[in-house]
Amino acid sequence: MNELIKHIVVVGGGTAGWLSASLLARELKNNGVNITLIESENIATIGVGEGTWPSMRGTLQRIGFPETELFTHCNASFKQGSLFVNWQSEHQPQIYHHPFSAPWQKETIDSSVFWYAQTKQQPFGHTVSGQPRLIEMGKAPKLISTPEYAAINNYGYHFDAAKFAERLTQFAVTSLGVNHLLGDVVDIKTHPNGDIAALVTDRGESLEGDLFLDCSGLTSLLIDKHYKIPFTSVKDELINDSALAVHVPYVNPGDNIESATIATAHPEGWTWEIGLQNRRGVGLVYSSKFCSQEVAHARLLSHVQSLNPTIATIEPKLISFNPGYRDKFWHKNVIAIGMAAGFVEPLEASALVMVEQAIKFLADQFPNNRQELDYLSLRYNTLFKEKWRDIVDFLKLHYVLSKRGEDFWAFHRNEQTQSLRLKAWLTHWQRHFPSHYDFSTSEALFPPASFQYVLYGMNVNPEIQLNSTMKRLAKETHVHYAELVHATKRLHELLPNNRKLIEQIKAHGLTTI
Repeated sequence: MNELIKHIVVVGGGTAGWLSASLLARELKNNGVNITLIESENIATIGVGEGTWPSMRGTLQRIGFPETELFTHCNASFKQGSLFVNWQSEHQPQIYHHPFSAPWQKETIDSSVFWYAQTKQQPFGHTVSGQPRLIEMGKAPKLISTPEYAAINNYGYHFDAAKFAERLTQFAVTSLGVNHLLGDVVDIKTHPNGDIAALVTDRGESLEGDLFLDCSGLTSLLIDKHYKIPFTSVKDELINDSALAVHVPYVNPGDNIESATIATAHPEGWTWEIGLQNRRGVGLVYSSKFCSQEVAHARLLSHVQSLNPTIATIEPKLISFNPGYRDKFWHKNVIAIGMAAGFVEPLEASALVMVEQAIKFLADQFPNNRQELDYLSLRYNTLFKEKWRDIVDFLKLHYVLSKRGEDFWAFHRNEQTQSLRLKAWLTHWQRHFPSHYDFSTSEALFPPASFQYVLYGMNVNPEIQLNSTMKRLAKETHVHYAELVHATKRLHELLPNNRKLIEQIKAHGLTTI
C-alpha cells in the first residue's frame, strides 16, 4: 500500500461530490494529488432548488468558479436570509427575519442592548439590521458594478441543484483536471488493515485510491453499506421525516424574485419557497407521524395555488429521510460528506454548509500520508459531531418557541423532546442575551446573533437586568441607529430588485477582481 496520499476517489456526483472534487483539485493539484469522481448514471440529484449560506461565495471563489456563471447557467438568484411566516401562532398573520447580515455594531455598542433598552416595541430584526427591510422590498444585495463575490449586503444563493452540478462538472473536468468516470460500484477491495484499496465498477474497472470520499447521498455506499457505521437518529427531537417538492412557474415571467427563503408554518409542518429565475421551488416538510401523504399533498396544492392560481393539479416528488447523522464520518480511509454523513431537515439550509465545512477542513488539514489519517479522523469526528448537534439544537429552537396549538407543534414543546443543552440555554436566555459565552468552541456553526434573530423574532420577552455599562451604551446609540435608518433608505434608492440585477448580470457579467 502506498503510504503517500496521492489519489482521492470521490464516490457520487451532485453538489456534494462536485464541490468536494473541485475544491480539492484546486488546492492539491500542484502537490501531485489526483482526483477521480465516479458517479452513477442511474441516480438523479435530489435537490429541487437549493439554498446556500453566504459561505458558499467564499467556497466558489476559492475554487475559481466564475460567479457570473451561476446566473447564466444555473438559474441562480440572490438569497439574503430566511423569512418565517406564521411560526408564532395560527391565529393571526406574523413574520420575522433571520437575515444574513450580522446586527450592526459601533465600537463596543451591542445593538441587541439598544433594542432591549430603547426600541423593544419594534421588531428585533428591523432594529438591529437594515437587511429585513430590503428583503421585504425585493432588493438585490449588490450592484452590477460590485465585483464578483463582493457584497453590499451579505448574501448567499438559490440555484437549480441539477444545473449547478452539471456546470460544476464541466468546470472541474476542463479547468481543474478532475477525472470523471460513469458507472456503478459493484464490489470493494480492501487492504489487510481494513482500508479500502479499490472500487470495482459494473464496467469491469478497478479504481484504486488512497483516500475515498463517500458522497453517495442516502445510499451511503461506503460508510454504511461497506463499513456499517451506525446512524444516530434525532427523530425523537426533530420529527420531520418527509417532504413533498414541486416546481411552480411564476404567474408572469417578469415577476420579482424573492431575496429570501420563505418558510411558512402549517398545521402539519411548514412549506419552503425558493425563488429561481424561471420558477419557484416549493415544498412541504412534515412528519409521517402527524400527517399522511394525502393530507400533505392537499396542503401543498393549496399553498401552490396561493402563489399561482392557474395551477389545478400538482405531481410533487416525495423525499423521505431519517433525520440524524453518522456516529463517525471519517473511518479508516473513507470520509462521508453530504447526505452520506447526515441530514436533519431543510430548515435553515444547513445541508450544503456541512459539505463546505467538510471539504475546507480536508483541504486545509490534508494528510500527507496514511499515518496522519487516524489523528485527523479523531479530530474530524469530534468536531463534526459537535456541528451536527449545533444544527439539531438550533433548528429545534425554531419549533420550541412556537405557540401554535396543533399536535405537530405541541410535540416540539414537550421538554422530553429537547436536549439538556437547549433547555439550559432557554432558561439562561430568560435573563441574558445569547452570547459567545454560551458556546464551547469558536467552531460553533451558528453565531449568537442567529439565536437572537430567532428568539426575539418569535417574540420571546426576556427580563434582562442591564448593567451600568449597557445602560450607558444604549443611550449613546441613538445617533448610530439614525445612521442605520438613513443607510437603509439610501440602499433602497440605490439597489435594483433581484430580477433586474440578474438580467444585468446575464447581459453584461459581473466584474472580476
